[in-house]
Amino acid sequence: MTSLICTFFGVGHLRPAPGTWGSLAAVVLAVAAYEAGLALLVPLGALLAALLGFWAVPRYLEGRGDTDPSEVVIDEVAGQWLALSFTFVPLWQHRVEALTFGAWPGWLVPFLLFRLFDIWKPWLVGRADRRHDAKGVMLDDLWAGLFAGIGSVILAAVYHIWLKPMLG
Repeated sequence: MTSLICTFFGVGHLRPAPGTWGSLAAVVLAVAAYEAGLALLVPLGALLAALLGFWAVPRYLEGRGDTDPSEVVIDEVAGQWLALSFTFVPLWQHRVEALTFGAWPGWLVPFLLFRLFDIWKPWLVGRADRRHDAKGVMLDDLWAGLFAGIGSVILAAVYHIWLKPMLG
């Protein structure tokens, strides 16, 4: 059970770049939930994935030398869903379909920013990663998700408040 959770049902075994595959799987599931009218499952899923990750990752790492094996992607799923929550909830409140032409930045930007912060590991993301323990595995991606979500909102505001009116 812990292996299924940690690898997000095997997605973490995909190569290359299992973290990107985990993030992409999270985006695909989030967009599907959104389109099915279940947008609020995205923030709920982020919370559930984080709780399951904090439970499963320490058990998965027990007795292993590697403190952050690449196949563990539940952290990416939790962080990616957290990032998407920042754009999906407002899109849902305005009844915008996620797959329409104007809404694609609402899922693409959080995906790209999340991957950027997860790889770059600035500030609190890097601090959590340097813990080299199960909590650090989860926390670095949750920080990355938070920063990606905030960054997505800032970029949306810049676009809607300044760029869109200037572009006509």
